[in-house]
Amino acid sequence: MSISCCLPIVECMYCLACARWAWKRCRYSAGHESRNWGVADVEQFRNVPRLCRYILSVYEDDLRNPVWAPPDGYQMNPDWVVSRKDYDDTGGQVTPYIIYLDHDNTDVVLVIRGLTMGRESDRAILLDNKLGMAPFDGGYVHNGLLKAAMWVFDSERELLRDLLEKNPGYTLTFAGHSLGAGVVALLTLVALQHRDLLGNIDRKQIRCYAMAPPRCVSLNLAVRYADVVNSVVLQDDFLPRTTATLEAVFKSLICLPCLLCVMCLKDTCMLEESMITDPRRLYAPGRLYHIVERKPCRFQRLPPSVRTAVPVDGRFEHIVISCNAISDHGIIWIERESQIALNLMLENEGAMEIPPNQRMERQEKLAREHSEEYKEALRRAAALDVPHSYVPSPYGTFNDVDTGARLDSSPAEGSLASSRWRDSWNDFIGRIFDKDESGHMVLKK
Repeated sequence: MSISCCLPIVECMYCLACARWAWKRCRYSAGHESRNWGVADVEQFRNVPRLCRYILSVYEDDLRNPVWAPPDGYQMNPDWVVSRKDYDDTGGQVTPYIIYLDHDNTDVVLVIRGLTMGRESDRAILLDNKLGMAPFDGGYVHNGLLKAAMWVFDSERELLRDLLEKNPGYTLTFAGHSLGAGVVALLTLVALQHRDLLGNIDRKQIRCYAMAPPRCVSLNLAVRYADVVNSVVLQDDFLPRTTATLEAVFKSLICLPCLLCVMCLKDTCMLEESMITDPRRLYAPGRLYHIVERKPCRFQRLPPSVRTAVPVDGRFEHIVISCNAISDHGIIWIERESQIALNLMLENEGAMEIPPNQRMERQEKLAREHSEEYKEALRRAAALDVPHSYVPSPYGTFNDVDTGARLDSSPAEGSLASSRWRDSWNDFIGRIFDKDESGHMVLKK
């Protein structure tokens, strides 16, 4: 058979393969990622709508007359706002935030709002990652978000320590949306490394809720800190799935479909082994909560369900081609759907008013389940040869997992969390960053 006769056959096979790939990509929905995850219950998800309301409060000009009127029970008391910083106060180092002393929930809360597209300083934080991810605790993190997190910690650590000392037994919660979600995730990592600067607060008293976070930590860090950091993703949200550099995303906004197609092709051709073993590939942090409210071939929204897991592989790796990929990123939609989901959980369990002793028992049971799931995720990370992953000690406890044996680590990449030595805060900053002529922190080369 001549070459001229073979060409039409090859072209037809190529067209069929492309059509099959396009059909599979168009049919791929966000529900596929979490279909094997466990269903979240009330105690796991109770804090999410409340913290979403607090994040929305950062956008308010007058907390006593809010534009987005919150439901009963989620109103932020203006008298309990300890500190409020806007762009003038932060100097563009981070987006505006609020420190709130929540007496109703015995909680010290620091909430950071999301990106403002019109602000060059906000875009600069996201785009400050050209030189590579900054090394941190045996892994890698987003450079710009780490600098913003360290700025917040350096500015507010004394105030947070005073609040925790004056209110013993209170928890410390960091919450943020979008850009703010990435900042609070790394702020939590920094706080855990320097608990002595917060009055030696117990690890289990610190928690983080990142709403629609960017991919900001390497896989080993995403799994290792899953006992503290929680990420909330609504359906098809594009940001936790965006593996391309954010600079490319901003440059391609005029042709976002083209960028999505290129990214889909790249993700399809890349082996999952290569993704997992790449130490510099970034991921959404911590435990994942996925709010699913739509199914394929259905146009209306369904009653939202929430699934949760600490996945190692399949951690929001693929872009979902959806007309809701951008709208699902909005904090207003996340707050609305999370509240509906929580109401459904309460209704299904008939648990609108749970007795205190029963709630305590449920929380203890949930802690044990999370402990086992967390340890299993660490074991799977080690089995998959994720660089610098931990193996949980067979004699340790859930809170002692961070002292387990480390794989594939070297002295040059030693953990900042070693129990045998601890740098001072100034030494910690000096090891990673230098200051330029204008006084801004830049990553050491």
